[in-house]
Amino acid sequence: MLTRFTDSLFQLIQSLEKAEKRNFKLFIKRSSGNENLKIVELFDALDKLHEYDEAILLKKLSSIRKPQLSNIKVHLYKQLLASLRILKSADSIDMQLNEQLDHARILYNKGLYLQSLKILEKLKETAKHHNKFNFLTQVISWEKKIESLHISRSMQDRGELLSLEAVEVNARVDMVARLSNLALQLYSWYIKNGHARNEKDEIGVKKFLKINLPINAHEQTGFYERMYLYQSYCWYAFIRQDFLMYYRYAQKWVNIFYDHPLMIRVETGYYIKGLHNLLNAHFDLKNYQKFEIDLQNFKKFAKTSVAVQHDNHRIQTFVYISSALINQHIMLGTFARGLKEVPLIESKLKEYSLFLDGHRILVFNYKIASLYFGNGDFDISIDYLQKIIYGNDSMRDDLQCYARLMHLMAHYELGNFEIIDSLIRSVYRFMSKKENLTIVEQEMFKFLRNSFHVHRQKLKPAFKELLVSLKKLEKNRFQTRSFAYLDIISWIESKLSDKPMSVVINEKYLQHKKRIY
Repeated sequence: MLTRFTDSLFQLIQSLEKAEKRNFKLFIKRSSGNENLKIVELFDALDKLHEYDEAILLKKLSSIRKPQLSNIKVHLYKQLLASLRILKSADSIDMQLNEQLDHARILYNKGLYLQSLKILEKLKETAKHHNKFNFLTQVISWEKKIESLHISRSMQDRGELLSLEAVEVNARVDMVARLSNLALQLYSWYIKNGHARNEKDEIGVKKFLKINLPINAHEQTGFYERMYLYQSYCWYAFIRQDFLMYYRYAQKWVNIFYDHPLMIRVETGYYIKGLHNLLNAHFDLKNYQKFEIDLQNFKKFAKTSVAVQHDNHRIQTFVYISSALINQHIMLGTFARGLKEVPLIESKLKEYSLFLDGHRILVFNYKIASLYFGNGDFDISIDYLQKIIYGNDSMRDDLQCYARLMHLMAHYELGNFEIIDSLIRSVYRFMSKKENLTIVEQEMFKFLRNSFHVHRQKLKPAFKELLVSLKKLEKNRFQTRSFAYLDIISWIESKLSDKPMSVVINEKYLQHKKRIY
C-alpha cells in the first residue's frame, strides 16, 4: 500500500537537497559499524523511490529483513537529524543558543562551573540582542543553580540580581505567551469560519478579544510583544471585514521588522506572513499602486539569501507571491494573463505537495476557479470548484459556501438550466446550515430562480433591478461578504453592458488610475 504522506522518514529524505545528502554520507562514514552500513543502504533505497511502498522497498534491500526494518528506520531518522543539525546550526540563532547552553552544561558537569558561568553570561547577551527572552529563562535557571550550589565569587549580590532578572524575564515571557495565544486563537477562528457572518459572530469576536487581551498590552515595547499584538488586531480586523484597520495593523506588523532589521533573519517566517497580509489588505482596499510596490519588494526579498536559506521560507514565499499574483489579476480584470501563470503554479504545488497543508490547496483552487470564471471558461472553473465541494469540508466554511455559489453561477452561464433549480435548493440549504446566507445571496437565488425561464435578451430589466438591490447593500459589512469572494457587481454590470467581466473590471481600474494621475 502506498503511504507516501504517512512515512516520516521517506518525507524527510525527499526534502533533502544534494548538499544535505552529501553531508549525511560524510557524517555517517565516520562510523564503520554494520548498523551504519545498513542505514546507508536504506537511505539510498528510499532516496530512489518516488512513492513509499514497503513491499518494493524490501525487495531493494539485500541486507535488511522485514523484522529489522522498523528499528533501522528509526536509527536512520535520528542520524539524518544529527547530520542536519551540524550542517544547519549556523543558520539558526535558536540552534546556536542551544548548542552553547549544552556546552555550559558539559563544563558544569566537569566541575568547571566558572567557565560555565562565562558561557552563560555571553549567552544572555546574545539572547537579549535577538529578543530571545524565552531562552533567557533557561540561562538564568542554570546561573541560579550554580550560585546556589557553589560559591562562585563572580560578583557581590549576585543572587539578588539574578532573582530580580528572573522576575523581569518571566513577566515578559508570560506577556509574549498571552499575546501569541491570542493571535493564534483568532487566526484559528478565521481558518475555521472565515469572516464574521453576522452580528452574533461580531459580538463573539469582540468579547473574545476583550477578555483575552492583557490590560497593559498596548504599553509593551518589546519586539515579540508588539508583533503578536499587531497580529492579533490583524486577524480581529480581518474577521470583522474592517479592511482599513486590517491594512493599518498589517503595515505595523511589517514595519516592526523594518525597525528591527536583525529580526528579519531571526523570524523570517513571520516577516513573510506579514508581507502576505499587507498585500491581502491592499487587495481588499483596491490599493492598486501600493499593491504593486509591495509585491515588487516581496519578489526582491524572495531572491535574498535569507529567503532561500530554508525550504520552509522558500515554499512560503512561493505560496504567498503566487497568491498575490492571482489576486492582482483578479483586481485588474486581467484574467487571461493570470491564467498563463497557472501551469507554473500548479507545477510548483505538485513539487511542494509534501509540505503544503490542505488549507493552502483549498485557497489556490478557489483563486484559480475565479480566474477561469472571470475569463468566461466556466466549464474549467467548475472543475476546480468541485475539488473544493467534494474535498475536505471541515475547513473554511466561507470558501465552501462561495465555491458552491460560484459553481451555481457557472452552470447558469453555461445554460445548464435543467439542473439549476436543484442546485439552487442544494446551495441554499448548505449556506443556510453554515449560517452564511445573507440578503445578497438571497437576492441572487431569487434572481437565478426566476430568470432561467426567461430569454437572455429579455433579462436586462431583471439584471438592472438586481444591481440596484445589491448596490444598496455595499456599505453593510454583514451583507456584502460575498463581494469579497466574487465580484457579483461587476458580473451584473458585464451583463448590462454586453462586455466581458474582465473588461468591466479593467475599465474600473483605468478610471481609478486616471483619477490618481
